Amino acid sequence: MSKIVATNKRAYHDYHILETLEAGLALKGSEVKSIREGKISLQDAYCYFQNGELYLLQCHIAPYSHQGYEDHDPLRSRKLLLHQDELRKLWKKKQESRYTLIPLKVYWSKNRLKVEIALAKGKKSYDKRQDMAEKESKRMMERIMKQKR
Repeated sequence: MSKIVATNKRAYHDYHILETLEAGLALKGSEVKSIREGKISLQDAYCYFQNGELYLLQCHIAPYSHQGYEDHDPLRSRKLLLHQDELRKLWKKKQESRYTLIPLKVYWSKNRLKVEIALAKGKKSYDKRQDMAEKESKRMMERIMKQKR
């Protein structure tokens, strides 16, 4: 049973999603409390490798409303928790094919915060237009089928 906290709605519009993977997230206490309040945004977030580890960058977690003496930086880079072999496979795929790693959603799984990351390839503007046209044609077909019933 998982509860979705945040989704990256633009990801499916801007990228071709090739592969997804679940990762843990290393957070401070005030960040966890803020996420429980639903104050997280994946709008411009992406993942990058640094010293053999994977980090989440530009993920905005607002400061906790009932903060004490310690506060966190809303845009700090956060470490993603993956097994070493998973990290090596992602690094290899990212390097050889020039893909991007983006977060798709953040959710609770068994009282732990998880991030679904995707290996993605950017769409060109004509790809986006083509996808929008396909969606529109599917909607029209559904409307026609519904009217015939």
